[in-house]
Amino acid sequence: MTRTELDQAIAAFATAIGDEKVSTEEAVLQDFQDPFQVPGTATSLPSAVVSPRSTEDVQAVVRIANRYRVPLWPIARGKNNGYGGAAPWVPGAVMVSFKEMTKVDIDPELGYAMVEPGVSWFDLHDAIEAGGHDLAASIVDIGWGGVVSNTLEHGLTYMPNSIDQAAHCGFEVVLPNGELYRTGSGGMDDNPTWPLYKRGLGPTTTELFMQSNFGIVTKMGYWLMPKPEVYMPLWLQLWDDAQMPAVVDALRSLMLDGTIDMRPQLSNTLCMASMLSARSDWYDGDGPIPEEVIDRIAKDLGLGRWMMRFALYGDEAVVDHNFAKLKKRFESIPSVSVFGEKHGADAWETLPNPHERVQIGVPSLDLYKMAGWSGGDEGGHVDFSPVIPLTAAHARKAQELFRSLCHEAGLDYLGGMLPINARSTTFINVIPFDTKNPDQVRRAYEHAKHMVEVAGKMGYGEYRAHPYFADVAMDQFGFNDHAQLRLNETLKDTLDPNGIIAPGKSGIWGSRLRAEGYPQR
Repeated sequence: MTRTELDQAIAAFATAIGDEKVSTEEAVLQDFQDPFQVPGTATSLPSAVVSPRSTEDVQAVVRIANRYRVPLWPIARGKNNGYGGAAPWVPGAVMVSFKEMTKVDIDPELGYAMVEPGVSWFDLHDAIEAGGHDLAASIVDIGWGGVVSNTLEHGLTYMPNSIDQAAHCGFEVVLPNGELYRTGSGGMDDNPTWPLYKRGLGPTTTELFMQSNFGIVTKMGYWLMPKPEVYMPLWLQLWDDAQMPAVVDALRSLMLDGTIDMRPQLSNTLCMASMLSARSDWYDGDGPIPEEVIDRIAKDLGLGRWMMRFALYGDEAVVDHNFAKLKKRFESIPSVSVFGEKHGADAWETLPNPHERVQIGVPSLDLYKMAGWSGGDEGGHVDFSPVIPLTAAHARKAQELFRSLCHEAGLDYLGGMLPINARSTTFINVIPFDTKNPDQVRRAYEHAKHMVEVAGKMGYGEYRAHPYFADVAMDQFGFNDHAQLRLNETLKDTLDPNGIIAPGKSGIWGSRLRAEGYPQR
């Protein structure tokens, strides 16, 4: 675009939705960049930000963007910093910020919330509490993120209705031509099952709008869980690193039979330690932290070589039965112990451990400390999380591979697992760095990209991708000459011929930018 064309588009946005909802001020645009890049090196900067207050505003913005062929980058909360934060993936994009769209409507009888894209986990929790509803929301570790944006990115939460990312139901979407569309039963006027039944008549299109750039979601149904009689947060502690695969096999069997009906979180020593301390507290040398230091961290912080955070919910008799069963199964593995305490609803909001509050839907920012493992307040991280089968053999193979790759790159290995369901799991790799150290930042990002390629050769695909390596991650899905990407591109070109919505998202580029040489690697 020329500067004149861009100025005309920005003026049209202001005329359509109001001057106060459009900004090109440098101070405002500073909020829309990757917080974990080397300070002062930002390249993917926006040209303007529009802040709609209604679905009608969004429709007006999209229609104008089509007229001028302006790329739009929708952002809900912009807090997923390990995956690029609020930065657009192409320079000069106009940000569509949903900070003004924070409406929450709760149906206590059917147990769901209808939320706009600016709603944070704090907002949803506060709405439940303010209404006195006997309900709880499955949330993420850090409460400042967005309910809609996390869901659209296949983000992982922890309570029973989060298994297989099953809590969402019903999207309202502004299509790239500005038309309004509703998924599933929302295709019928006044259908009360829109946020209750995930399908409708004909193909189910909901998933098309997740991790895609085929439209802008402006409303979403989110299922809530009735508060249980008893909540029992649990911990598994493992002192022998070699026994981690045996824990995975036991976990799978206990999830398959329903004893554990939620999403556990497994973390190795350094991953857990990053939430409690800084690397400099333990070691200031170059290269990965030595094994003897990791053993000392494990002992001094009482972590073990792996810890698993999980929970039981329900009637007390059922919780007691399931606890006895899982404790016996896990503690048959050498060096494993399982422990935890039961709590009634009056204790949940004030539990001292933020890990235990998260699993019952109480948000905070306490677990954000992980970002400062290297570099303190100016620390950052990039995440690589492929999906693997939930078996001992695959867990062993993935751990050996990713640990060796981290050590070859001279980086600490912060690993973990978040099961998607009883049969598969993400294998989390948190790659920390000091943003003040350009060489360390560069090595971290190049290492992440290399891990994507190596894991792809083993058949392990990324479950979500940082913009730095999104195209490489999509390349790994190469079945039948990349049939999946070719279909995505066909859909993109059909729905969004001008390629205005989030170009490059998940490695999907419209024909206009493909003709201009994107993706650029």
